[in-house]
Amino acid sequence: MRRRSLVLPIAAMAMGAATSAHALTSDEMRARLEAAGYSQIREMPTGKIKTFKAVKNGRERSIVVGSNGHINELQ
Repeated sequence: MRRRSLVLPIAAMAMGAATSAHALTSDEMRARLEAAGYSQIREMPTGKIKTFKAVKNGRERSIVVGSNGHINELQ
């Protein structure tokens, strides 16, 4: 019975390692922002979430880029 209780945590750790291995680097995030039309891109010092300041259509915007590359502008 003890063996079964170890299977789930080990599987969860393996899945977590697989998902973090596919996370985008800061350079890849910057390239995605440039491709989306942003310029003057600056990475802001934060924790684990990557936030940026950038200009698009003449306005500075605050942006969060997910590890999957999804871009969200903050209001």
